[in-house]
Amino acid sequence: MRTTLTRLLVGVAFIANTAAAHAADAPAPSSAEEDKIAEGSTIVVTATKPNEIAPVTASLATTQPQSIVSRSFIQDSISTTADFNQIALIAPSVSNFGGTNGVGLSESKAQIRGFQDGEYNITYDGVPFGDQNDPTHHSNTFWPSNTIETLVVDRGPGNASQLGQATFGGNINLFSRAPRDELGVELVGGYGTFNTYNGQAVLQSGAIDALGGTKFVVSAQYVNSDGALSFEKYKQLNLYAKAVVPISSDVTLSFIATANRNVFNQSDNDGASAAQVLAFGKRYALSNDTNSQNYFGYNSTVKTTDFYIARLDAKIAPNSEFTNSAYTYKYDNETLSGLDATQPGLLAGQVPGVAVPTGVTTTNRVKFSPTGAFVFGIPGYTKSNAYRVYGDIAKVKVDFGFGALTVGAWLEWSHTYRQQTEIDLISNRFNYRNSQQVAPATGLNPGAITQGYIRFDQNSSLNHTEEFAELELRPFDGLTITPGIKHVDFNRKIDALYNQTTRYAQRISKTYTATLPFLTANYQITSNLAIYGQFAKGFLAPPLSQLYVARPDLSVVDPQSSTNYQAGIVYHGSKLSLDFDAYSIDFNNKFISSTSPIPGEGVIFTNIGGALYRGIEGQATFAFGNGFAVFANGSLNEAIAKDTRLQIDKAPKSTAAAGLLYKHGPIRFSLIDKYTGPQYISNSGLGTTPIELTPVTGVANRFRIAPYNTAIVSASYDFGFVRAGIKVSDLFDSQRVINVSGTQYFFQPGRQITGEVTVKF
Repeated sequence: MRTTLTRLLVGVAFIANTAAAHAADAPAPSSAEEDKIAEGSTIVVTATKPNEIAPVTASLATTQPQSIVSRSFIQDSISTTADFNQIALIAPSVSNFGGTNGVGLSESKAQIRGFQDGEYNITYDGVPFGDQNDPTHHSNTFWPSNTIETLVVDRGPGNASQLGQATFGGNINLFSRAPRDELGVELVGGYGTFNTYNGQAVLQSGAIDALGGTKFVVSAQYVNSDGALSFEKYKQLNLYAKAVVPISSDVTLSFIATANRNVFNQSDNDGASAAQVLAFGKRYALSNDTNSQNYFGYNSTVKTTDFYIARLDAKIAPNSEFTNSAYTYKYDNETLSGLDATQPGLLAGQVPGVAVPTGVTTTNRVKFSPTGAFVFGIPGYTKSNAYRVYGDIAKVKVDFGFGALTVGAWLEWSHTYRQQTEIDLISNRFNYRNSQQVAPATGLNPGAITQGYIRFDQNSSLNHTEEFAELELRPFDGLTITPGIKHVDFNRKIDALYNQTTRYAQRISKTYTATLPFLTANYQITSNLAIYGQFAKGFLAPPLSQLYVARPDLSVVDPQSSTNYQAGIVYHGSKLSLDFDAYSIDFNNKFISSTSPIPGEGVIFTNIGGALYRGIEGQATFAFGNGFAVFANGSLNEAIAKDTRLQIDKAPKSTAAAGLLYKHGPIRFSLIDKYTGPQYISNSGLGTTPIELTPVTGVANRFRIAPYNTAIVSASYDFGFVRAGIKVSDLFDSQRVINVSGTQYFFQPGRQITGEVTVKF
């Protein structure tokens, strides 16, 4: 590892010397251009021409690899319906799958350097959020594009003050849509492919003198679409508001509120089987056959969320600052789904409610009592997943000239209710398909019987605290060295009437702890050239599923951990902006499960092995003047499992993006292409001739997913108070395989064209 880090630092030093020679000849930005704030965030970037037009850039003050995505890119270049994963996709080392119903019209999952969703944090104005059974995310249910001013992809754990359940594989940091000083109204209307309607309305109050300079922004977004996939209709309504209230010259209050409602048709286990793809095409998902498990009326979901943040920023003494963010958010998913949407409907001659004849094999059968016979029917289930989270983040920063000390704490508590109940989708009667489960004699309710229609009925809670301290030292001008430390306590509890998997009553509690050291450094060699390095420990607590076991006392599991080494360089010239980095990450304590051979012990979780992540990344923008610029970024990413020595599943070996940008006068134009390199999956259910996948020679059940591209083009013209434009996603109509789960395939959604008109007052 020392050899690896030495090579990284030597490489960075060589690049720094080369860039420094060029920097000496490049004009430094004027004082008016220095220390500009990247739209809406606290990220400081130099306001050079390439940074003003670049879709992604990095701060000279960064201490880890970073991509800052501007509001202008979000607004001008990508679909208005895009979720935050689609925005983050422009960054190097970021890939995603999902979104197969159209951009933002179904959930997507992002990967960073091969780390999967749940292995990195997502925050909004510094507040981490995510599911409570594991820290995964729902990309289109909290913060659609109309609520995001700036997005920053930090490819690393950050400093000690970077918070989240998965301080492990990186961070996607979203920053709230900002109130402006000027009064204004903006209305956006669009229509396009898949019969998609979208509308946005934004009201900016401007600074209100009668209220001491208070200003606020209110936004609404509505989306209604048939979707790219068959019978997968989608509707979304989002409301958002933010107010900034100056209490005094030293104290400011900020309030954020959002509410979101998504209604759509989709199987809970979506994706099409090979047989369905071959018979009906890549856009097949649901049908209009009322005698089938994939009938769209039997597969529907309603998701409602809200999120509230109250933040206090105060100067409490000379050179001393205090911030406190109190928050709460809710997620509620109510789903009706067929048991297996890949199965065909009732066969000819089958009648719902009639006994299944001897010798007939079919999945379309249900059972209306524990002792009754199986009859023809449509098996399905209801699902609830609802949680409410409460938290508070407090930080104090004291600047003493040659350094600054930041200390703080994060407290969070949540309650979750989850259930699944099997029913016949035709009659809505309970389906006693499963066997009865008898609670063990040593359990909470010895001998209690769980009926066959019950999958689980479970309450759980999470208590999470983190305390941190970091000391930023400035031994001489241009150099900052920041050691830090963070302590984590993470407690999970289950109080289940019928626990998931075991299907009987259980009360279980587990606590996990970790102490994480950090060390970062940044040296600004000149006013527009900096190098940086980072050492950091990462942490990921075990998911709630590790408590779905008969004998939790037998599962002795440590949190997953990562050790990160990174180094890089950032250069902001008058025409050229670039940054480059290299990284090496050692991931340990991977979670695995096995079934004990001893009766009654069931599934046991343990730690074993891990993976090694190594790679290089870079991004650059060159501005020609008169509004023209070109940009490119890319990465080479290695993610090798320690046990198999193979690239881990769903981790692309490379990414790249490039494009042409023009922004001058009334015209805005961009043409951008994103490349996702080859990736692999291990799957025993696909056979030897899977669709568009290449079997890996010499490795059983191992398949290669071919690289694919997604090109986007956007153009608009400003006529004054009206702007008209067109946005095209997946310009070349690529519909390649992007993921396989079990035996179900997922494809790019294909070309999506949207015309938009924006009116400003």
